Amino acid sequence: MNILSALKSESPTRSRRKQEAAGPTASKGIEIKSKREIELMRESARIVATVLQEISQLLQPGMTTQEVDAYAERRIREMGAVPSFKGYHGFPASICISINNEVVHGIPSPRRVLKPGDVVKVDTGAYKNGFHGDSCITVALPPVSERAARLIKVAEEALYVGIAQVRAGAYLLDLGTAIEEFVKSQGYSVVEDFTGHGVGRNLHEEPAVFNFRTHKLPNVKLRAGMTLAIEPIINEGSRHVRILKDKWTAVTVDNQLSAQFEHTVLVTETGYEILTDRSLVVASP
Repeated sequence: MNILSALKSESPTRSRRKQEAAGPTASKGIEIKSKREIELMRESARIVATVLQEISQLLQPGMTTQEVDAYAERRIREMGAVPSFKGYHGFPASICISINNEVVHGIPSPRRVLKPGDVVKVDTGAYKNGFHGDSCITVALPPVSERAARLIKVAEEALYVGIAQVRAGAYLLDLGTAIEEFVKSQGYSVVEDFTGHGVGRNLHEEPAVFNFRTHKLPNVKLRAGMTLAIEPIINEGSRHVRILKDKWTAVTVDNQLSAQFEHTVLVTETGYEILTDRSLVVASP
């Protein structure tokens, strides 16, 4: 989740809000996590991965987005965590659920019913033992159009293209350039109004993790122990978005589809560890 004050009035690429309600005061720099802190983060990240894995199997036409939110909150709390998003700068729910042309920050509603063919983005976070995990998936409800399937495939591949650049000594520009070049080679655009971010004691920390080539943000050198939420968002058409009257939901300006995937990633000396890896989730009996 990348709640930006682009929703207000500040520059979107520099406006990641800091976590104030949960955990210590937001740090003013990039935090390097200790081994103990990383172990605590693994637990929060595992909870997020578990909830999203379950939701990916749960989603079906006829559900309301509020029902999905209620499920996520219940499961997060059952595992001893609290939802990172709920109440965060006034956000009213435990998940962001954004459908079709909605890019990010969709608000769950009892009036919003999932329909066959919908492209559904679910983003959530969990806070436990002083640390957050953060991740997002995109799921298409059957019948899945070829158009939607390709967009989702490229969005997920874009995430892993970026993650593949992560290692101590690499630079953020390596990630952004790799993601943008891949996405554009597939005929899509990268949303630039929203970036990834550091994550740990605070839901949003330094640095901004951009998904495109830019010299307007610091080209941070990665160090082992940094934890990053990497989250490219890609659109079928224009990269530009607009914000709806609810002051949260961002939609594509041309009404075309959007997709997003996100992982919380640990930087290591030799590469990376995906802390929100859903493939490691043990299936419920």
